[in-house]
Amino acid sequence: MLREHPQIFMPALKEPHYLASELKPRPEFARDRREAPLPRTLDAYLALFDDAPAEHRTGEASTFYLWSRTAAERIADLQPDARIIAILRDPASFLRSLHNMFLGWGVETEKDLRKAISLDAARRAGNDLPARSHRPQLLQYADHVRYVEQLRRYHAHLPSDQIHVILYEDFRRDNAATVKGVLRFLGVDEQLPIRTLDTNVTTRTQRSHTARYFIDSLLKGRSPLARTARRTIRRVTPQRVRRGSAQAFREHVVNTAASPPDESLMLELRHRFKPEVAALSDYLDRDLLRLWGYDELD
Repeated sequence: MLREHPQIFMPALKEPHYLASELKPRPEFARDRREAPLPRTLDAYLALFDDAPAEHRTGEASTFYLWSRTAAERIADLQPDARIIAILRDPASFLRSLHNMFLGWGVETEKDLRKAISLDAARRAGNDLPARSHRPQLLQYADHVRYVEQLRRYHAHLPSDQIHVILYEDFRRDNAATVKGVLRFLGVDEQLPIRTLDTNVTTRTQRSHTARYFIDSLLKGRSPLARTARRTIRRVTPQRVRRGSAQAFREHVVNTAASPPDESLMLELRHRFKPEVAALSDYLDRDLLRLWGYDELD
């Protein structure tokens, strides 16, 4: 939505993640072609903004900057006037959505969320890692919902009036008003019309890792056979049709509807993260225990 605003420039690459220095791929994936679009040098990162008009607000949307332990300081060093927008969601619901997203990406293979979360310690030690997980550090699920710790990193390096926290529920309840608040925070014209979009709720997950790897190998040309097939397909099929066919294959063969939430697990997670929600309530001076239903826990 921000990209559509005539006073805001955002590059075509949505999530460069360059300023999260710990988000480097595992050594065996360092030369993987899927990594090629991501900038690896400051010059390459800044080049993403070469087409930005001088008078525009310029930004990008790397969601894992909130998770990162290095991004806040690096952002502040690079641009002390940076404005940070963070969207926070009930930890239990967020982790379920994150797990489904990782399954959809093919970087997580453990389909049971309870088991996946229980592997945090083993994976931190380098064990039980999915073979195709480029950045296994992201599979430390609990690290993603340490909201107070994350926000404190930004407040340690940037003034409070440069940090804007949005609650996912507010965004869902009144999309237009939340977007206007963001535009006001960014200092651009909030009266200019922006087409509001429904938020990206992860409702699909991956049915087959093998099928996902096959279609990605074909599209990327990772083997001699795949490269030959890819060249043949490119010669006889328009790009628009190829893109649509690949998306349709992923959607109908690789992906499937996510399972309904395991209510007993969700209750466990809510008990586990209630102290974090209480701390965040104090930090933001808002009763998130009640908003997210944690006040009803025994």
